[in-house]
Formats: sequence, C-alpha cells, structure tokens
Amino acid sequence: MIRNNCHKYSVSAMCDVLQIARSTYYYEAKIRDNQEEELTALISDIFKQSRNNYGQRKIKVELKKHGWIVSRRRIGRIMKAQGLVSKYTVAQFKPSKPSSNESEVGNSLNRAFDQD
Repeated sequence: MIRNNCHKYSVSAMCDVLQIARSTYYYEAKIRDNQEEELTALISDIFKQSRNNYGQRKIKVELKKHGWIVSRRRIGRIMKAQGLVSKYTVAQFKPSKPSSNESEVGNSLNRAFDQD
C-alpha cells in the first residue's frame, strides 16, 4: 500500500498512520521473495554439502564466500523453518601422558608444616 501511494503521500506519514517503523518499510522493500527463496536454497545446499554438520556460523562464512552478507540470526530462522539441525560432536576426553623427561617431584615435607 505504501509503495502504491508513495507518489501522493510521504513514506514517513504513511508509516506513522499505519504504525509501522520506516526502517521496516525500507527493509521489506529491499528484500524480494525471489531473493529469499534463492537464499533458502543456497543455505540448504551448503548444509547438505557439509553432510549436515555446519551450523549458523560456518554457513555464514560460506555465504560470505558466495557474496551474500546475511546475519546469523536470519540464517538460524531459515534453518529452523526448513528443519535443518546440525550434527555436532561432544569433545572427547583425551588423557594426556606425562612427557618422558619429567620425573615425579618427591614429597619431602610430608605435610608437616612448621610456622616458626
């Protein structure tokens, strides 16, 4: 409606009447449905190429390589709408072996501390 009447009235006045922020109008005017569908397809392709491992952060890096600048929150919303959940592994406990050159330090005091 705002786009159809912008030649008659100012955008800010129409946004005030409709109780919409001007930034919302300009943001929505910038995004096209085709662009949203293309982004959704690209996100799902990147996700499937990563064998369902990539999350929001890594997908954002891959999108930047393709020339898209998208926020993590938006990627998360698209992933949630598409039902894409990344697989992640819990860090495994890896016991560390002491190095071969270090010897055990002996307990010479045997916890018999004298404050004097």
